[in-house]
Amino acid sequence: MQRANLLNRLWRWFATGIFFVFFGLGGLVLSLIWFNLLRLLIRNPERLHSITLNSIKNSFRLFLNLLRRVGVLDYRIEGAELFKQDKGCLVVANHPSLLDYVLLASCMPRCDCIVKQALLKNPFVRGVIKSAGYLVNTESETLLRACEERLKGGGTLLIFPEGTRSVLGKEITLQRGAANIALRTGCDIRVVYISCHPPMLTKQGRWYNIPANKPLFIIKVKSKIVTQDFIEANDASPAMAARRLTHHLRSELILKNNEK
Repeated sequence: MQRANLLNRLWRWFATGIFFVFFGLGGLVLSLIWFNLLRLLIRNPERLHSITLNSIKNSFRLFLNLLRRVGVLDYRIEGAELFKQDKGCLVVANHPSLLDYVLLASCMPRCDCIVKQALLKNPFVRGVIKSAGYLVNTESETLLRACEERLKGGGTLLIFPEGTRSVLGKEITLQRGAANIALRTGCDIRVVYISCHPPMLTKQGRWYNIPANKPLFIIKVKSKIVTQDFIEANDASPAMAARRLTHHLRSELILKNNEK
C-alpha cells in the first residue's frame, strides 16, 4: 500500500510539472497563432472578443479535464448554472490556490478579469491578457472607470478581494476594491467559495510540493448580494458604505470557510 501511494505521488509530481509546461506553451500557441488567425478572419470587434473569450474558456476546460483524467487532481463545481444570470455582475471569490481563476473562467459564460500589471511581463500569458481585454490593476480611478464601462456593457467581472492568494492558517483580509467597484457601478455581487483539500498550489507552496493524497477542488456558487442594501439614505460617505460592504463580504467568505 505504501509503495502504491508513493508511486501515485511521484506520478502526480511528474504530471504536474508536465502540465505547467503545457499551460505555458498553450498560452504561447493561443497568443502567437490562434488569436492572430482570428484577427485575420473576423472583422467584427464584438464577435472577435466573444470568440476570444470562448477560446480561453474552452482551453481551460481542456486543461482541467486532462489534469483530472491523469489523476493530478479532481474538482466539483456546484451551482455553475447561476452564472447565466450574471450579466453586469461582480463575481467575488476567495483565493486559496493558483488554479482558482482557471477553475472559474472554465465555467463562467463570460469572464472579465482584473490582473496584476506584473503579468504583462510574463511572455506566456501576456498575449492572452491583451487579446482577452482583461483589465490591468493600475491607477485606482482609471481602473474604476474601466470596470464601470465593462459592467455596464454586460460583462461579468471576476475579482479576488484578498488581492493575492490566501495564507494557510491566517484569517483572510479583504481590500476594499471590490466594494468600491460595486458601489460605484450599482451592480450586484455574486459570492463564490473555493476550497481545496488537501491544499495544493498555495501561496507558501511551490508547484512541486505535491500533497500525499489527490486534491479535490470544490467551487460553490452562492447567492447574490444586493449592493444597494449597503447604502444608507442618511449616509453621504462612500467610504463608510464600502467599509460595511467589505465587512459583509469577509463574513460571507469566512462563513463559507466554516462550511467545509
